[in-house]
Amino acid sequence: MEKKGFIDSLKEGQQVDELFLVKSVRLAETRAGKPYLSLVFADRSGEIGGPAWDNAEALEKICTPGRVVRVCGAVQTYRDQLQLKVDHIEAVAQHDLSMNDYMAASSRPPAAMESELTQLLGEIADPFLRRLLHKIFHDTEVGARFQHAPAAKGIHHAYRGGLLEHSLSMAKVAALLADHYRTVNKDLVVAGALLHDIGKTVELHSEVGVIDYTDIGRLKGHVVIGSEFIAGVAAEIEDFPTDVLTHLQHLVLSHHGKQEFGSPIVPMTAEAILLSFIDDMDAKMSLVEQLSNKLKSDGPAWSDYQRSLERYILLRPAASNKETTEIQAEDGEQNSTRQHTLF
Repeated sequence: MEKKGFIDSLKEGQQVDELFLVKSVRLAETRAGKPYLSLVFADRSGEIGGPAWDNAEALEKICTPGRVVRVCGAVQTYRDQLQLKVDHIEAVAQHDLSMNDYMAASSRPPAAMESELTQLLGEIADPFLRRLLHKIFHDTEVGARFQHAPAAKGIHHAYRGGLLEHSLSMAKVAALLADHYRTVNKDLVVAGALLHDIGKTVELHSEVGVIDYTDIGRLKGHVVIGSEFIAGVAAEIEDFPTDVLTHLQHLVLSHHGKQEFGSPIVPMTAEAILLSFIDDMDAKMSLVEQLSNKLKSDGPAWSDYQRSLERYILLRPAASNKETTEIQAEDGEQNSTRQHTLF
């Protein structure tokens, strides 16, 4: 059996006989004490949850996270979200599958992102920061994992290559704003943007499309892991300035902006304040872009209620966004309530 369709094309009332990756599975009980499976399926286009009410204990043995299974059922709406009412699940041979069909990945080509990272590193003027960044990204296992790691378990950049995509986006914005705000040390804030989530290469484990926390990730968190890792690499560089390391670690430790959002300390330098806003902005705009990419209509449409943003969003199709950008570029040539953190 070959994969014929993807999750983002499913519609209410549709009968499904398709291959999906099992992203998560939980054995639960109804109020009457009958066991059932709560499942989340995924492919490269997205994910969809749903219950399997019958034969739960037998199906649990088949539904191993990270494995592809054949699912038969119907698409229905529950609490304003599409879900699958599962009628039948069966195992399939894994060796004949193209896993690219089931693993979400950055839409940006890996080679282009790697080239952009190399360019950013070459623009760092401070010799110690430049050496530190080159050592981290070219000479460490963490740097190698950084190229392919997700930036989160869910919500934003939660796919292969998401961490690099997110960090590059932040670094470009940081460079632009550092040129605008003259009190900001450009090298420092760009380095902070590239390294702020480096700890996620250790905090998160991603295999066959399933992202979850490691033991050390749960116990320490990526903020502390990242700060410690940077200090360890800096210690291998002779005469690395203590004040530069302290300021760089402060960027990592404070980038969530508030202690209730997971930062041990609040931003207390110009670079740290700027970085925390850029991080929050990039995560939110990534979410909006993901929602826009899923629009089925040709015109603007309202999203479902977004709990992480505490609001509905009026979305435009991605093509319209691109056209608007092109129009703005042409014009430029002619005419010179507290939100939840997404982390």
